[in-house]
Amino acid sequence: MTPPLLKKALIAQGFEVFRTLKDEIVLAERVRENLILDSGIRVRATENDEEFEVRLVLRAEKSDFPSEDDDALFKRVRTLAVPAMDLGYSEISAQVTPMNDPSEPDKTLDTFYELFLTKKITGGLAAVEVEVKKAFTLAKTVAHTH
Repeated sequence: MTPPLLKKALIAQGFEVFRTLKDEIVLAERVRENLILDSGIRVRATENDEEFEVRLVLRAEKSDFPSEDDDALFKRVRTLAVPAMDLGYSEISAQVTPMNDPSEPDKTLDTFYELFLTKKITGGLAAVEVEVKKAFTLAKTVAHTH
C-alpha cells in the first residue's frame, strides 16, 4: 500500500493526519478545535497489504530537566516507554534533536531526547486501527514534575 492510499485509509478510520513523510504517515492529535500537533504516532505500510508498522516517538525535553545529563534524560524516556514495551513495542533508535528558533536558526530553543519504538501489526487496517487507538492512550512526553 502506498503512503497516499494509507493516508486515505487512516482518514477514513477517523484519524487526523499531521504530515505525510516519504514512507510513513504521522498522525495528529487535536489539542483544541483550531490546533493540531504531532501525536508521536506514525504508521508505515509494508509490501504486504496485511502487514503494517506502528511507530512511536517518545521524548524528554531538556528545558524541563536542565540539570540532567544525556544519560539521565534517556533513562527518563526509557521509563516512559515501559507501557509501550509491555504492549509489544521495541526500541529501534534514540537520538538527540535540537529545536532551533525558526527566526534565528543558530539559536537553540530546546533539545529533545527522543526514543523511537516500533511494532509490527498483522491483520490489515482493522488491526492498525485498534493498535493506533491503544497508542493514543500512551504518554509520549516525559512530564515535568516538581
